[in-house]
Amino acid sequence: MAAEKTRPPPVKVLSGQLRAAGIRGEAHGAEGCLIRAGRNGCLRVSLVWMQGTVVEVQRETNSVLLMDETGTFTVQGVDGVPQGKPCLVKGKYVMVMGLIQTVSPEPILRAVKMADLSELAVLHRRMWKLEVEDLQQVLA
Repeated sequence: MAAEKTRPPPVKVLSGQLRAAGIRGEAHGAEGCLIRAGRNGCLRVSLVWMQGTVVEVQRETNSVLLMDETGTFTVQGVDGVPQGKPCLVKGKYVMVMGLIQTVSPEPILRAVKMADLSELAVLHRRMWKLEVEDLQQVLA
């Protein structure tokens, strides 16, 4: 529990950045993974903020498959987190905050929070990559 209190805030990332961290063989797990951020920077991330479209809801495994502009990723433990409006519906555009479980062959997160962003999905999709790049440049 003490480790949770000292954990840094979530970092906005794209699924492709997490997948690339796995391909490079960077360490992952409790310490997170090292992602390429910006032109020359790197960031160690463990708690991430991601956005994507619900591709498949897997009730039997308590998970959901999401897709952002760089690929798919899985979010586990979705039934046990705050969600606001119900967002576990195919086609919804959602935000997820989660802990990285693995990055290869596909990113898997343990959900901490989810929210439905579908109402303004066009705006959120358009801005997301810019938000990710901006935050990572500040942090790197």
